Amino acid sequence: MIEDRAVELHRRYGGKIQVIPKVPIKSFEDFSIWYTPGVASPCRLISSNKELSFELTSRWNLVAVVSDGSRVLGLGNIGPYAGYPVIEGKCLLFKFLGGVDAVPLTLATQDADKIIEMVRLISPSFGGINLEDIESPKCFQILEALQKSLEIPVWHDDQQGTSLVVLAALINALKIVGKKLEEARITIIGSGAAGMATARLLMEAGASGRNILIVDSKGILSSSRPDMETLSTTNPWKAELARRTNPGNIEGGAEDAVKGSDVLIALSVPKPGTVKKEWIARMAGDPIVFALANPLPEIWPEDAKAGGARIVATGRSDFPNQVNNSLAFPSVFRGVLTVGSRAITDELCIEGARSLAHYAEEKGLGENSILPTMDDYMAYVEVARSIAKKAIQLNLARRKYSDNELYDAIHSIIAYQRVLMRSMIKNGLAGSYKPNSSYAAADDQA
Repeated sequence: MIEDRAVELHRRYGGKIQVIPKVPIKSFEDFSIWYTPGVASPCRLISSNKELSFELTSRWNLVAVVSDGSRVLGLGNIGPYAGYPVIEGKCLLFKFLGGVDAVPLTLATQDADKIIEMVRLISPSFGGINLEDIESPKCFQILEALQKSLEIPVWHDDQQGTSLVVLAALINALKIVGKKLEEARITIIGSGAAGMATARLLMEAGASGRNILIVDSKGILSSSRPDMETLSTTNPWKAELARRTNPGNIEGGAEDAVKGSDVLIALSVPKPGTVKKEWIARMAGDPIVFALANPLPEIWPEDAKAGGARIVATGRSDFPNQVNNSLAFPSVFRGVLTVGSRAITDELCIEGARSLAHYAEEKGLGENSILPTMDDYMAYVEVARSIAKKAIQLNLARRKYSDNELYDAIHSIIAYQRVLMRSMIKNGLAGSYKPNSSYAAADDQA
């Protein structure tokens, strides 16, 4: 069983990441450069200009992955200790897929104001902040507050990562079925962080709010719902979407919302049967179905196909068309960190989605291949380059490069991770240190 194997390997290696030097240490005299007395020189320079911390320290490539463990994968509110393996895994993906150094920071508080203050206080050590596994609606409050107060990129992967990859997948799915984003009728089941952010980004990219229905546990969102006054206080972000979508004030539940839709995007309950194949049969012609709950989709792909779906995507790697945040966050941060961007905006997310979709199209679109797979490292290079270029165009970047310079810088740092990992595996160094004579012998030879 994969669950047993995962526990065995996590215990064997004592976690998934480590910190190693990237500067050469050939003798103890080198510490006079890297530490005292030499380190005083960059300290003095940064003291007079804090922007130099992005040039003279590792800050430029360092991201904090911050979580309170209040909404972890399909596990729910399991807290900071139990959520740590997921956050550590995120850091591993950052490094291997994007060449980004990342530190897991799980916090012993679930108070939004305390999380905001904590991240503000640690921000001088980092070039970017990735918020992760924080429950809705406080995740919106935290993201907005930090984006307004910090001059480094702040990103909530459950919002921006999900919506970016969904948009990329939808761009290509609509191409295959011959429909346009601005005309498509779209139903989104699930109004948590991912569902709400997806609705918002789709509209920013050109989808019409007139054609979007969002379904939560109480039914279809609309400005005429009896709970709108309460929502305006408890969840103003959801209330805003209720006003921007469903102008006809259509009522009912998920089944009613799906009827006649061109696109169904489910980001809800990880349980097959949440969406029924009979619902798919009542969608518009050539329907597109994204059942994205993890670890189980809302409907099995074969059932969605049996209901008439033309294109089906899930969040799982064992089915075609995996829609996974891992296709987004490593390349987005690689791009913004390379140029020292001060923010990640909607424009950057849309640019990343279009670049990801274009890359997949160049590789060859098909009903079972609307996105690249995680093992295609050039996808990360191209998306990161497009993000970096866009950040420069929007005057968000601290550093400016030509297109060729960007490609070389991004390609080299991503490719380096693959070379480093192969070298470590080949030399038996990928894993926890275990004291034995072979290390001593190797050190003596060195």
